[in-house]
This record gives sequence, structure tokens and C-alpha cells, in this order.
Amino acid sequence: MDEYGQLIDAHTVRFERLLPGPIERIWDYLADGKKRGEWFASGDLPAKPGEKFELRFKHQNLSPKPSVPPEKFIEMDKTGHVGKSTLLAFEPPRRIVYTFGEGPDGASEVEFRLKEEAGDKVRLTLTHSKIPNRAYALDISGGWHAHLAILVEKANGRDPDGFWDVWRRYDGIYDKRYA
Repeated sequence: MDEYGQLIDAHTVRFERLLPGPIERIWDYLADGKKRGEWFASGDLPAKPGEKFELRFKHQNLSPKPSVPPEKFIEMDKTGHVGKSTLLAFEPPRRIVYTFGEGPDGASEVEFRLKEEAGDKVRLTLTHSKIPNRAYALDISGGWHAHLAILVEKANGRDPDGFWDVWRRYDGIYDKRYA
């Protein structure tokens, strides 16, 4: 399993990570708004598919280790960012799907799948689909890579490096990988 996202087609990227189980523990990192806020974005999921919810991003809160955001993200890092989403599927403890972002071409979609593996491991497969263009694929791939790196550290009981330090490690890599 490669740590990098794979461009499945012009509109879909996929990431996989092997995490320490049990599956219910990893499910909490996806479904519980507070736990999800430790590695990605907080916000309670709605009661049923079709309902809207907010993802609240505050990157500086993802690690106790401070990191300075890149110039283009300073204001967003200071104030946070709220994204509107719609829950599309909720199948505990295996699958969550929701819309992601709002653009002129509509929202993209994010699917998280969990599968139990040997040795009390859990395979997380994240598929981001309905990506409108290459530039967006590059942006979200670097972001997902950094967020998943934070999740891996948290799931293994370690304090991750600051989000922006992690993000910088992968900035520009996907431009070459998706060439």
C-alpha cells in the first residue's frame, strides 16, 4: 500500500491507510464530530442521509505543536473555515459519504470505508469523487494527505507535527504524481 493518493480517473482520487483497531475506535474518528476535529474538521453529523451539516476547520488545533501557515492560508488559519456538506450515506461502522465543498459545478463527494484486517488492523479507504478539475484534485490531494498523516499519528497515540509543517512536506508532490 502506497502512502500517496492515487488518481483513479480525472475526477476521483483515493487514499488508503492501515490503522490500529478496533474498527469502532476508528469509526469514532470519522463519525464523532469532536474526534474528527482532532485530525480533520469538527461538526456533528446529522441524524439521517439527505440532511445538511457543517464541517468546521481549525488547522492550528490539530496538534499541540505549533506551525506557521503558508501566506495564502494565514487568514483562514486564524479565523477557521466552515464548509457546508450534505450527508449521503451513514452505515456504522463501515461507511460514511457526504458532499464536500460548494462550487460552480456542484459539490464533490467524499466516501470513507472501513474494513477489518488481520492483526486488529483497520483499512481506511478514502475516495474523493466528482472532482471538477485537475487544480482541485491537486489541492485536495495534498490536504487529504496531510490530514490523514495527522490521523495516523493520533490513532497510534502520538502527537503529530503541526498541520502546516505536515502539509508542506507534500506541497507540490501531487503535481508530479498526477502528471
